[in-house]
Amino acid sequence: MLGLIFLLLISAASSTAFRPMSSPPSRTFYRRQLPDTVISFSSAEGKRLFASALAGGGAHTFFPLIEQLQTQPEPAFCGLTTLVVCLNALSVDPRRSWKGPWRWYEEAMLNCCVDIEEVKKTGINFSTFACLAKCQGLTVEPVYGSNSTLEEFRNVVRRTCTAVSENDEQPTSFLIVSYTRKVLSQTGTGHFSPIGAYDEESDRVLVLDTARFKYGLHWVKLPLLFDALLPEDPETGKSRGYMTLSYG
Repeated sequence: MLGLIFLLLISAASSTAFRPMSSPPSRTFYRRQLPDTVISFSSAEGKRLFASALAGGGAHTFFPLIEQLQTQPEPAFCGLTTLVVCLNALSVDPRRSWKGPWRWYEEAMLNCCVDIEEVKKTGINFSTFACLAKCQGLTVEPVYGSNSTLEEFRNVVRRTCTAVSENDEQPTSFLIVSYTRKVLSQTGTGHFSPIGAYDEESDRVLVLDTARFKYGLHWVKLPLLFDALLPEDPETGKSRGYMTLSYG
């Protein structure tokens, strides 16, 4: 009897040890090449544009945002991660624990306007982003692309990205955009990103893309980015847009 039990245990262990693992997805991806419509931040031209923006005072918001920039933890979390980056860059205290004794924003805390499990499947739209930002105590100025002009958008970019003087302290507001990737010849549809800098000379803005597993940071012609705000979001029947987030 003991011999039979031993053989059964050996057989069970063997079948477990050599059980084939589940097959991986049929197709996987490691990043995407940026299209010619944009310029990589880390390229020689991208560095030149940043130096120009810095010299012209258009990188006022870059440093606090880049300190907090992170890769979105879910493919559909571009909106949540963009908001988390801005909240932490604005030094907003979430008034709740992140890990141990530390208070810090993470995506799981943004659950006041939408079920976060649903966000994993479908992401969020422009109005839901505004709702989430307001729930965290931010002052929100949303503008649908269809209700704006190119020059109005450019003025908001200047106002948020440019320091008034060399003695300006940390910025108290940031600009985020909700846009259609296809207009930039990128794969995907709707996306959220913070705007990190503006180079007046080239009329380009620096998009701090949180989907860094797909595209790195890149410079976009401001008129092209404005065009990407205009297509209708099929979920809402409205255009996408831009909004400033302020605190304090």
